[in-house]
Amino acid sequence: MNRPTDVHGPPHPPLALVGHGPSKNPPDATDSPEERTGQRTGRPSGPGESAGRPAPPEAVLHAELRERTADLQRLKAEYDNYRKRVHRDRLAVGEIAVANVLSRLLPVLDSLAEATERGEVTGGFQRIAEALETELGTLGLQSCGAVGDPFDPLIHEAITYTPSDGLEQAVCTEVLRLGYRVGDRLLRPAQVAVAGEPPAGAVATGS
Repeated sequence: MNRPTDVHGPPHPPLALVGHGPSKNPPDATDSPEERTGQRTGRPSGPGESAGRPAPPEAVLHAELRERTADLQRLKAEYDNYRKRVHRDRLAVGEIAVANVLSRLLPVLDSLAEATERGEVTGGFQRIAEALETELGTLGLQSCGAVGDPFDPLIHEAITYTPSDGLEQAVCTEVLRLGYRVGDRLLRPAQVAVAGEPPAGAVATGS
């Protein structure tokens, strides 16, 4: 009995499995990941690189340092100026407050001076008057106007004027009312009698 013949022909030989064989130039097992990364990117990875960007040159770093230093210096100068301005403003406010209080006390000082000239301030009242003047002096109150002082229209108010050929300049011959000042702030001018040649621009009243 004949064996049936396979109409499909002889069996095909087994197909060879197609796979990825070893590359022609396999990476060396001793290569580090950084070196293999450098081979893929086409350039070596060097120290100082971050996120694929080269480190800034030293000149740029020095320029940034100088800029930051200048900013800090300007900030410090502005703060120093602000602190000085605040200090001056505080002093000015304090001087204004003291000047306002002392201005209200000037009539009291005028009354004490008038009573002293009449001899009415004696004993305990005299000690009180002296203590008051001392305390006001510690606050910066100063009197201005004395006999013999050259006439100064900034601090003197001429009430009378007497021409005198023997005087080269106008002087105060009598103080009718003391003037007062606190530091550079004039609370009121002194009322005086003037003799001699009046300064340019001065206006005298009376005869």
